[in-house]
Amino acid sequence: MKKSALLLAVLASLTGTAALAQTSGDSPWLVRLRAVHLDSANKDSTGLGLWVNNKTIPEVDISYFFTPNIAAELILTYPQKHTVYAKDASIGSLKHLPPTLTLQYHFTNSTPFTPYVGAGVNYTRFGSVNLLGGAADVKRNSFGPALQIGASYALSKNLSINVDVKKVWIKTDVYAGGAKAGSFKVDPVLVGVGLGYRF
Repeated sequence: MKKSALLLAVLASLTGTAALAQTSGDSPWLVRLRAVHLDSANKDSTGLGLWVNNKTIPEVDISYFFTPNIAAELILTYPQKHTVYAKDASIGSLKHLPPTLTLQYHFTNSTPFTPYVGAGVNYTRFGSVNLLGGAADVKRNSFGPALQIGASYALSKNLSINVDVKKVWIKTDVYAGGAKAGSFKVDPVLVGVGLGYRF
């Protein structure tokens, strides 16, 4: 009974916030497609000079507006493959999947130009690790904060162009021969440009 009552309360709250978000004539849902350049900080404490390549990746973002100013954004992509280097030599590759959830504040008084700021949490899952023929490995899970700043410009009632910059903290432990050799921080800055559609 308690779980049912809690579920009903949450649903009622979401219905109320959706209605509030739509008082301005907008749906609470916004979907964006971005091209994002990932620039890694490559901070290594193993002494091996580890680093991964930078790359441009696709990104899909789903936002829900609780009010005209406050929104939550879920940031998604597919697992990204990186080549791992020790100084100038390639030692293998790995993939990482980095979904990020942020809570944003949108400055709506400047419509059609709408800047925003956000903060949240990133979870990264490392997989398909192939380093030194299996002699080295990394910790599979990483949690860290994420900061965001961006702006959208309305092209029509539903369509907008968007520029977005995020700083995400991603760290993993590195193991060699089963022993911890140190840690490696990707800690990328992600600069994205894309289009958004407000349903």
